[in-house]
Amino acid sequence: MAVNFPKENWAKIEKDYTSWWRGELDRPLISVELTGVAPKMPKPEVGMYDSGATSEEIVLDWMYYLSGIKYMGDAFPNIRPCLGAGVNAAYMGAKKIIGDASIWFEAEKEMTPDELHLEYIPNEQWFCKTCEIYRIAAEMFDGDVCLEMTDICNGIDPVERFFSSEDFLMALYEYPEEVKRLVWECHELFFKYYDELTETMGKSNPGHTCWGPMFSKTPWYMIQSDFSCMVGPDMFEEFIFPELDACCKKLDNAFYHLDGPGALKHLDKILTIPELKGIQWIPGDGQPNEKHWPEVYKKIRDAGKLIQIFCGEIDTVDVVAEQIGSGKGIFYCAQFDISHEAEVVSLLNRWGC
Repeated sequence: MAVNFPKENWAKIEKDYTSWWRGELDRPLISVELTGVAPKMPKPEVGMYDSGATSEEIVLDWMYYLSGIKYMGDAFPNIRPCLGAGVNAAYMGAKKIIGDASIWFEAEKEMTPDELHLEYIPNEQWFCKTCEIYRIAAEMFDGDVCLEMTDICNGIDPVERFFSSEDFLMALYEYPEEVKRLVWECHELFFKYYDELTETMGKSNPGHTCWGPMFSKTPWYMIQSDFSCMVGPDMFEEFIFPELDACCKKLDNAFYHLDGPGALKHLDKILTIPELKGIQWIPGDGQPNEKHWPEVYKKIRDAGKLIQIFCGEIDTVDVVAEQIGSGKGIFYCAQFDISHEAEVVSLLNRWGC
């Protein structure tokens, strides 16, 4: 097909990533996508998420997009339906708000936690649409592309979508047991959706990945709790941590999305989860970039966990590796224009990729 990635390269991807997950790879994983390559097919008339686009048209536009990328180092072709962060809130009955550049979710009506029960909704429109896209993509790609898990979220974050932020914070005091019930209902449904969507991707799918695009031959996911920035350590331990711990026990390779300085107060507690494989640190808008947080990376390394650096500058791996003593256990992924190819090749050569 049109993707710039020979099928025989999947064996090396599986070998190197498996070694990295086990802590046995002596170098960092460096995944760089170069954009601006001339696509090998005509541009479809309908864009990826144009209103009214059919599932077939969405997948054709995926194919066009992927054909314009050159995969460098440990990169591999991957893509997912981008239907909104925490789209499982919609699967569970939340109202979908579609903006010009984003999709978000809210309750159909105002309610209190004791009035809400999260249940599997047979034939829910967006879940069925997600499955249809995956089925068509699996047939068209036939193992040439690793289909990513769409943006479902575990635990408390999708629950919050059913309330205003202020009302939900008050609910932690006024309805603590009901909030916990909802968190665990969401937890069970998260894994039901995860399993059903994985099955829908088909046996030809090369492996497992998600929006933090690491490859694993066995199930993994980027778990999170962005809501945790709004609560202190005690509430984090009561309402959020137990569910995160349970996720890590169910997934073969669990990573945690740590988003912004407001989440750092929970890092020590998160690092106590034995089954957690690593941390993705996102400094956040308006903060110093990824090269300026040596204390965070050292804490993660000292806990024996892997590190994911998402985006950044071309020399970020060199800087962070120097800060913590080696590049082992680091995963760095970024996307640059093809005009930066020589710089990327130099980076890959320095690290033996």
